[in-house]
Amino acid sequence: MTAPLRLGTRGSALAMAQSGQVAEALTVATGRAVELVEVVTAGDRSHAPVHRLGVGVFVSALRDALAARTIDFAVHSYKDLPTAAAAGLHIAAVPARQDPRDALVARGGRTLAELPPGATVGTGALRRIAQLHALGLQLEVTPVRGNVDTRLARVLGPEADLDAVVLARAGLARLGRTDVITETLDPMLMLPAPAQGALAVECRVDDQDLVELLATLDHAPSHAAVIAERALLATLEAGCSAPVAAYAELAEGDAGDEIYLRGAVISPDGTRDLRLSRTGTPADAAEIGKALAAELLDLGADSILGHEGHTGPGTQQFGSTE
Repeated sequence: MTAPLRLGTRGSALAMAQSGQVAEALTVATGRAVELVEVVTAGDRSHAPVHRLGVGVFVSALRDALAARTIDFAVHSYKDLPTAAAAGLHIAAVPARQDPRDALVARGGRTLAELPPGATVGTGALRRIAQLHALGLQLEVTPVRGNVDTRLARVLGPEADLDAVVLARAGLARLGRTDVITETLDPMLMLPAPAQGALAVECRVDDQDLVELLATLDHAPSHAAVIAERALLATLEAGCSAPVAAYAELAEGDAGDEIYLRGAVISPDGTRDLRLSRTGTPADAAEIGKALAAELLDLGADSILGHEGHTGPGTQQFGSTE
């Protein structure tokens, strides 16, 4: 009998849920059994704010396990991956993406517009903090850490100390917790992080049989959208201290499918907010992202990025989907 494939995953409820969904999909598609192997990452052991943890903090231990051949493949929240390619590894598939938008969970079922001035809103992402400030709603925005349940408890639990939290909708959906969402935020208000809601299925590049097997999980429209968003991120060379957002959508155009990419660079206090968009074909996804980044840089995005700490290419880290 063929031994089960070993799928490396973080041990959080969300990581286990999304890895389990990938494992099930692969078994259904190919008939291969898959077992989950928990890998503890540096990010799981730390209580520091996400943006201070460093690059690849939720990823490096999984990649080390791949290199050591103690697992056969890994599932990452794509937005956790540094933009620089990892030697000897290959993203074999991007499964169909969950809704990449952000979601508000607020006491009393409130929407963002219904929160009163001075309301306390928690989030772990500088990108969200910056955009909340840019809305001018006079909210008190508080950095938070922890898994989904920990964050929800700060709004909905018996010892709640926040009026609302903002989370990735995808994480709540994968945990079956969309019932707690009081508003799914329009990207015009809150543009998502590059690759938010997408998963990356990674294996060793020299394991060609597994590369081909995992490719059965790939969803071409989701993969193209992520390529465009991450090309923008890589071209901007933005560090984790500079909030960058990007959202690509595929739609049918006059000459076939088109990518519509929106990108933004926002200062942490929300006083500078640069937003642009660009369209093109899925085949040109990377070039669309690079071109939009160049336009943002021409408008002065580099001064925002430089002021907040320019860290060089391949060093982006925007925090877990949780």
